[in-house]
Parts: sequence; structure tokens; C-alpha cells
Amino acid sequence: MAFEIELKAWVDEPEKVKAALSELGVYRGEYRKDDAYWYGAALPKPGLRVRREERVSPSGEKSAAVLAAFKTKERRGGIEVNDEKEFEVSGAAVFEELLARLGLAAGNRKTKRGRLWDCGGITAELSDVDGLGCFVELEIIACDCDTETVAGARTRLLELLARTGVGEDKIEARYYTELLADLPRRR
Repeated sequence: MAFEIELKAWVDEPEKVKAALSELGVYRGEYRKDDAYWYGAALPKPGLRVRREERVSPSGEKSAAVLAAFKTKERRGGIEVNDEKEFEVSGAAVFEELLARLGLAAGNRKTKRGRLWDCGGITAELSDVDGLGCFVELEIIACDCDTETVAGARTRLLELLARTGVGEDKIEARYYTELLADLPRRR
């Protein structure tokens, strides 16, 4: 079993963070992630996420996948600790039709575009989230989520965040779905 221990923070100066991450890690390419969240009586929030993901490697190689995921989420002092189960599906439209037939309904949607780095066991993403703005996301995959493991991961995440030039005051503890739900409705 693997757990995601992660944080995200608002970014005011994306070019400075991009430069810092390029010095601190190995560049892994660009991505676009289009997420749809599905909910229902048998699957309350956080529900099931269906992600259409496109990647471009540093060499220009393109790949695409459709991934479904469900999580058990927890927040500990601004850090997310998630037990995520993810699997690939071979057709988003057919899978979403199945979800609808099972009584689930599509809810929030989110699109993120950005760049990805490997920073010594920490995955770093510099993301532009439609409707919200720019974030740096830092994630460690751990075998468990006991207090000691989370505390050690939190320390490493905060150290890397500081090295990007982003202050701890920019950490956003709310989930993207909460931030998007708070946006004024567009007509």
C-alpha cells in the first residue's frame, strides 16, 4: 500500500519557481490533466476522479491515458495524507457512461497544465489550474502514514518548498475541489 503525502502552495512568481525546480531536480516534461469528479449515494465525496492525462517528455515523446482514482483523504497541518487507489481505463466515454448507469453524477471539473520534476524522491509539479491560478505541488509516496513517517515527509516537503522561494504562508490546505466550488458561478 502506498500513501501520498503532499502539499500545494500558491505561486506568485512562476518563472522563479520553475528556475529553482530546474536547478533542484530532473525535468520530466509537461502535462495536461482534465479531471471530472463523480459522486453518488454509494460513493460520496471525495468520490471518483476520472482523469484524461496527456504528457510530453523532455525529448518530445507524447503519451496519453485515462485514469480513474478514489481516495481516502486526510489533512494534517496543511499537509495532505491520501490513500489513493488508481487504475487505467481504456475509454473515458464508455467508463463515464457506466458510472452514470450506476447512478453516479458528474460534479466538479478541473484542468491543470504544467511541468513536472523529480527532486530526489519528491515529485514537484508547477501547475496552472484553470480558474484558480498557479501552484507548486510537492508529493512524497510513502509505504505508510504513521505519525513519524508523515512528520519526516512534512519536513522534507517544507525544505523543498523553501528552496523554491515559496513561503509557508502560501500553503493552501483546501483541496482544489473546495477552491473551485467557492468560485462564483459563471453564466
